[in-house]
Amino acid sequence: MSSHRQSKKRRYLTWAVAGSAVVAGAGIAAQTSMAATTWPAQRTYTGRAFDTCAAPSLAAMKAWHTNGFYGAAAVYVGGKNRGCAQPNLTASWVKSVSAVGWKLIPLYVGAQPPCQSGANPEKLTATNAASLGRTDADDAVAKASALGMKAGSPIYLDMEAYDTTNTSCNNAVLTYVRAFDKELRAKTYRAGYYGFTSSSAKAVANATDRTDLPGNLWYALWDKQNTTTADWPFGASQYTGHSRAHQYMVNSKETRGGYTITVDRDAWDAPVAITG
Repeated sequence: MSSHRQSKKRRYLTWAVAGSAVVAGAGIAAQTSMAATTWPAQRTYTGRAFDTCAAPSLAAMKAWHTNGFYGAAAVYVGGKNRGCAQPNLTASWVKSVSAVGWKLIPLYVGAQPPCQSGANPEKLTATNAASLGRTDADDAVAKASALGMKAGSPIYLDMEAYDTTNTSCNNAVLTYVRAFDKELRAKTYRAGYYGFTSSSAKAVANATDRTDLPGNLWYALWDKQNTTTADWPFGASQYTGHSRAHQYMVNSKETRGGYTITVDRDAWDAPVAITG
């Protein structure tokens, strides 16, 4: 994912800047605006997950599940900055892979920071951050719902690396994230966030004002450690109770059941989509 596989070129630009299923209700302490709504029970997964640019074929997913190494897979449900076409990602595919036993992780590649290097189809600005955050959240919910990912599911907002020391840029990003998350919750979807420990994830984790920030954090730290605790880089009391995920290895070309896919590996202990 690292640049969430938007393209090889953009992955390098980003680098330069820088299992069992359980039902639970954790991971919402940092979230606001939830008390007035009756929420479906959170579905979480603990174990290995993978993310890859385009959702694999159903045959590949069946073969990989039989192998048993991974139990969950991230899929790019939408966003103008999504880098790959998704011919396999349909409501039928979601239903079928869920029936096989896969847990799915909805990922939305939203607007990127104004100070981020490289060209993006959608960049936020200080002026439009709040309105764009709401609009993108509405789109994310529509896309996830159309795929059969029900209310109560998380949607993970992808924010790539940027210069967090640029105060105006960082403030604009946090405004966008808060607006996105608040709108998600208004529609009864949980807020998740993917970012880099050196920049985008750090900005959210270290923000003093916790209002409307995501309750689930997926951090990119490519140290090849399959853990969400031993290398956790932020406060020990943050994102506890099935609210952490760790992208620990990228560009791993793997063959399972006769199907070869290049994936990024993730240690997962966080919410997954409610399907079926």
